[in-house]
Amino acid sequence: MIIIKSDSEIELMRESGKVTGYILKELENVIKPGLSTADINHFVEKTIRGAGMIPTFLGYGGFPASACVSVNEEVVHGIPDKKRILREGDIVSVDVGSTHKGYVSDAARTYAVGEVSETAKHLIEATRDSFFAGLEFCKVGCRLSDISHAIQVSAEGEGFSVIRDYVGHGVGQQMHEDPQIPNFGKAGRGPRLAKGMVFAIEPMICEGTYNVRTLSNDWTVVTLDGKLSAHYENTVVITDGEPELLTLGE
Repeated sequence: MIIIKSDSEIELMRESGKVTGYILKELENVIKPGLSTADINHFVEKTIRGAGMIPTFLGYGGFPASACVSVNEEVVHGIPDKKRILREGDIVSVDVGSTHKGYVSDAARTYAVGEVSETAKHLIEATRDSFFAGLEFCKVGCRLSDISHAIQVSAEGEGFSVIRDYVGHGVGQQMHEDPQIPNFGKAGRGPRLAKGMVFAIEPMICEGTYNVRTLSNDWTVVTLDGKLSAHYENTVVITDGEPELLTLGE
């Protein structure tokens, strides 16, 4: 069941989203060669707690950190580690959730570490662009799969592939609510969108095959061929008009 949020609930998510978006914007200046993925996690947790909010990811399903920090071929759920040092040419995806008075915002970005390859730049840009292609269909009356289809067409049109095993989702009092929102599929299917629906839309796009595997830590997901993957996510509210992005941070 898709839970319709009230204006007061959306306001709480809006406050949470400001913090999540701020973090992801600030990381543009924080991330650099020589930083550890644990340093990123420390910045995320310190900022969330400093705002009087709770790191949503910490302890979720047993996850041991406040941010998922995934490097290069890591698609999602990278566990921060003080021994994992970012190097020039890496790309790093950071996924963050903040909880404010019981309501969650969820967002992610992929960052270039110093100077990166043209392929890496293209992948990061194409992943972001695919999100905004899907956003065009985040309007009352559109069907859920219209979002999915637009993301797929955009990403594949740039020569990349779309992860199948992990999807976007509803978000509210829980980080993962109905519905699931794949980043691929045919248009014109699923429920029609209505005012007050809130989604975490999150294209995960890869350089090579979309097939993945999970590492022995039972969390970190990597591309099967070891090629790069990028992630872009925002918490999105369906309104009477244009969709509202709660976590843009811009």
